[in-house]
Amino acid sequence: MAQAMKIAIIDDEQDMRQSISQWLALSGFETETYPSAEEALKGIGPDFPGAVVSDIRMPGMDGMALLKKLMAQDSALPVIMITGHGDVPMAVEAMRVGAFDFLEKPFNPDRMTALAKKATQRRRMSLDARALRRELGGGTTIMKKLIGASPVMERLREDILDLGQADGHVLIDGETGTGKTLAAHALHAVGSRASKEFVIVSCAAFDEEELAAQLFEGNSDKGRLPLVEEARGGTLCLEDIEALSPALQARLLQFINEQGTPAETRIVAVSNLQEQGKTSEDMLRPDLYYRLAAMKITLPPLRQRGEDILMLFTRLSESFAEEYGCEAPAVTAQEAAQLLQAPWQGNVRQLINIAERAVLQARRGSGTIASLLMNDEGEVQPVMTTEGKPLKEYVEAFERMLIDNTMRRHKGSIVNVMEELCLPRRTLNEKMAKYGLQRSDYLG
Repeated sequence: MAQAMKIAIIDDEQDMRQSISQWLALSGFETETYPSAEEALKGIGPDFPGAVVSDIRMPGMDGMALLKKLMAQDSALPVIMITGHGDVPMAVEAMRVGAFDFLEKPFNPDRMTALAKKATQRRRMSLDARALRRELGGGTTIMKKLIGASPVMERLREDILDLGQADGHVLIDGETGTGKTLAAHALHAVGSRASKEFVIVSCAAFDEEELAAQLFEGNSDKGRLPLVEEARGGTLCLEDIEALSPALQARLLQFINEQGTPAETRIVAVSNLQEQGKTSEDMLRPDLYYRLAAMKITLPPLRQRGEDILMLFTRLSESFAEEYGCEAPAVTAQEAAQLLQAPWQGNVRQLINIAERAVLQARRGSGTIASLLMNDEGEVQPVMTTEGKPLKEYVEAFERMLIDNTMRRHKGSIVNVMEELCLPRRTLNEKMAKYGLQRSDYLG
């Protein structure tokens, strides 16, 4: 689940703290207030989940000194400075130091809300990227994140490891919810650029003028480099690449051509058009498309991943059950078949939602997995053996899941598993060997 973003408000005037807090709370933000910079530093750490709003003139440590300390511990933390009349030169200096933006008193509350939204959106992106860098910091941990034992996932991991070592630009496509952005992070993390910057931007999140400024122009007044400069030597990930206007496609192509070969900055383009009957090739100028698609990765849809569906559902439901302090729902053979046969238009993202809702239902003691898989007409996806799969495959998938779940629950205790499943030791050993399950994987 996404972490809720907060706004920390620092002002020595109680009325000002309360009015800002109340306004932002009405706008949907969670707030916390501090009467001084010294108090704020005790509560705002390097990974603070949100943004900061601070007055610039305060007794003791002032806003500028606070800003410098916050930037020293986390330069990606968005800090909005509030200035009095005539303090604009100081605000400009704050921008040079690293402030996200500033507001001059008396300010428009709607302007405050708009800045808070932009700041928290940027913060969420930076924290997500930071978390993924930590998780994918080594070449082996990527395997834990890109979970799945199906042939298509094995091939995907091999492709990422291979292309991660190359220097060419990469195009990643696939249906919504398949994990394209995760694959982009993984490409960066397993390659020679892992220690360099990974900069990500959605081309669909801005209008043409603002995107041009973000990518190629920056803002010298605010001390912001263009993203192509921020990513220099590392990876620039362009989500929704098909949203680039013809003019920006031309500028991106020029940037790529000027880099030469091998490219100093690697471009990883992510396309979301596949399920709409179009491709990035249809939407991009040919010379740009062929530069970006020199190397290409297509993320497999969940419906093609077979038993991975059950594996993912089990891991996700156990994780949510731990979060909500309850037992994970038991899955029947019928429900396992329904999970395997569901169309999964939303792919892994949809599966995450289904797993969380299944846990919440189980906590209330009502509802079924089948009810969560109903379509708009209130019909459950029929259990049938499409694509020529015999019923035996679905039975084996369920059996494997059942043994896997029981082994993990009992931490590899063969005696307890035998007792719960009513299986003799020889039969259990044979089935574990058949499904590639190792007792050593469950110990501890």
